[in-house]
Amino acid sequence: MEPLIPLTGRVSGSKLAILLGSWRQSGSRHGAADLAAAVELLVLDGRLPLGTKLPAERELADALEVSRTLIGAALDKLRADGLVASRRGAGSWIASPGGRGRDTILPSGEDLIDLAQACPPAIPGLVPAVDAARKALVDHLGENGYHVRGLRILRERIARRYTERGLPTNADQVMITNGAHHAFVQVLRMLAGPGDRVLVEQPTYPNALEAISAAHAIPVPVPLDPATGWDIVGIEAALRQSAPRLAYFVADFQNPTGLRMDAVGRERLASALSRARTPAIIDETLVELDLEGDPADGPPPLGAFAGDLGITIGSASKSHWAGLRLGWIRASEDVIGRLIAARFAVDLGSPVFEQLVLAELLDDGGAALAHRREEALALRDALTGALNWYCPEWTFTVPPGGLSLWCRLPEPMSTRLAVAAAGHGVQVAPGSRFGVHGGLERWLRLPYSLPADRLFEAVRRLGVAAASVAATPATAAPVAMQVT
Repeated sequence: MEPLIPLTGRVSGSKLAILLGSWRQSGSRHGAADLAAAVELLVLDGRLPLGTKLPAERELADALEVSRTLIGAALDKLRADGLVASRRGAGSWIASPGGRGRDTILPSGEDLIDLAQACPPAIPGLVPAVDAARKALVDHLGENGYHVRGLRILRERIARRYTERGLPTNADQVMITNGAHHAFVQVLRMLAGPGDRVLVEQPTYPNALEAISAAHAIPVPVPLDPATGWDIVGIEAALRQSAPRLAYFVADFQNPTGLRMDAVGRERLASALSRARTPAIIDETLVELDLEGDPADGPPPLGAFAGDLGITIGSASKSHWAGLRLGWIRASEDVIGRLIAARFAVDLGSPVFEQLVLAELLDDGGAALAHRREEALALRDALTGALNWYCPEWTFTVPPGGLSLWCRLPEPMSTRLAVAAAGHGVQVAPGSRFGVHGGLERWLRLPYSLPADRLFEAVRRLGVAAASVAATPATAAPVAMQVT
């Protein structure tokens, strides 16, 4: 059977050259072999997804400043190893490792099950909220539409929720952003610059690591044990030894482990930050997805212990809908003022209509969020049941909230499994994506944000992929690699 043409996307010659970095092995004369090994490593690390179309030989040769003969030889080796498939007139694309001598059949877009993103669909009640917001919009049409701080009605309702949870807040301590990641980047750029150290949990949210690298700051990892949680003593030592300019914590249903810090731990962590005078970004993106009750009945926000050093970010993406693209920052009025002054260099505020929609959703007495929690609880149980059935050797701790399981694999194969799973129609993020310097090959994050039948089918396919990986020896990779 002839390989099918992929539809995943294309990487340009210049972009691939950046990803490859310094791909030549020191003292090596085998340029083609080095290049093939470097491309293989990008595939195994998940940075060249299955189906990615590669640049033409001439374009890549120009970008790497090498001969077309070398490029052709490297592609021949990758094709022989099953990592690249080609068709005359269609070019070449990433196929699948461990597929030596096999035809590569890519799953259709309709059949692909995406477990790389932990994003549920829109919350019930969104359409009525849109209708109500449409009427409220009339009162704003006479304005210029720029609200760099955000609409007051939305800020008041977010502040009210913080107060209910034990962190007294007024509207002037809240700024609306275009999602929590936008909020994170805003604070990061204001407080840290090139060469500054940023303390992070290990594992942690991959996009936070990407943002830190993009700011040319240096992430300093502190291990987070999936069984015992945060090592406060280790955090205290890291604060003393590395003197970070900023720290980043997810204390509520940590992504990816699902852990939640207790009140005693929050108080100890806040004391450590205070002694070191280190401000902290506290990510509460998942706080409303408490599967054991209302978050207002849980431990107080970490910001309640951290005082002015705590800068809390939140989002409607997980609790309501990512399509709203709204988040917020809760901080002291002084910090909010500085953020507003710095924001003009990036954007001029968030969309008015979406803010009105979210304000309506936050004024329903919590009914919609209660329904969201019930749905997430049922899906969590469905995913754990599927794993117990299809992957009984995988272990995990059932989280009290959030949207994902952090699964321990029977052997270090997370990246190889992620690549193999794509060949079975499942997209997952390997454990290496959640580490500062990769690694975490015994771990895999699995979200429970899809319907139960899709979760069962995804886990069934993962079980098949895992069996194929366990039966195939790991492909050798270069010892040296560029970490970005």
